[in-house]
Amino acid sequence: MTEPTDLFSGLTDRLRRLQAGEIEPAEPRHASTVVMVRDGTAGPEVYLLRRSASMAFAAGAFVFPGGSMDPRDVDLADDAWVGRPPADWATHLSSDDSTARALVCAAVRETFEESGVLLAGADGDTVVEDTSSDDWETDRLALIDRSLSFADFLRRRGLVLRADLLQPWAHWLTPEIETRRFDTRFFVAALPAGQRTRDVGGEADRVAWMRPANAVKGSENGELMLMPPTISALRDLSAYDSVAEILDAAAARNVSRILPKLIFDENDRLRFLLPHEPDYPKG
Repeated sequence: MTEPTDLFSGLTDRLRRLQAGEIEPAEPRHASTVVMVRDGTAGPEVYLLRRSASMAFAAGAFVFPGGSMDPRDVDLADDAWVGRPPADWATHLSSDDSTARALVCAAVRETFEESGVLLAGADGDTVVEDTSSDDWETDRLALIDRSLSFADFLRRRGLVLRADLLQPWAHWLTPEIETRRFDTRFFVAALPAGQRTRDVGGEADRVAWMRPANAVKGSENGELMLMPPTISALRDLSAYDSVAEILDAAAARNVSRILPKLIFDENDRLRFLLPHEPDYPKG
């Protein structure tokens, strides 16, 4: 991804000030994003939502469900958790055990808040089948406005978080030039049988299921706005012919943190670089 990009327009002065040591990079916030997949008639599809034009970060971009950790996400009890323990997740997420617990919890919570899909069940062998009734919607809205914690939500409904339904996929850190930065872990998860996504509004003004390759093509044609981490995930996912293949690939995937950087090219325009590219700044 070596060509100039307009995704970071208006940040030229900030980059110069960073390079001059006049300002320090913003501290990134931990966040989780879930790539939800299902098998379609022509192959795997992913769930994308378009962020409203009023949003402060990535307005108008198509993204996967996700968001920042709630400090209370760490409060989830051990007996409300099914799957690999937080200590195991910590290895894959490059974090301590407490942060890993909160990241997985945030992934499940944000997916429910933004799509209505809940990766939880009465026990380790079941998954909630329908979350479309009014009482579920009341709880979803209470989670969004933070009047209800996710731990209390699960406890009240007698549910356990199904961490075993998630697999780690990627780890991206927002470039230092940005004023709003996120340390984001990407997960993949299959849409549970019986559940369906809903146009739940809020931060999104449009939602859609798309083939990964079609979404990438839409970005290349200027029809969709996609952030670099989203494009990267979609390109990777395009290689697989089923959800089962995606989940198997995720289970074997070696996840390392990616920190994109921006530099000035020979024409004094911003240039977006990834660590594998030869001009990526070292140190």
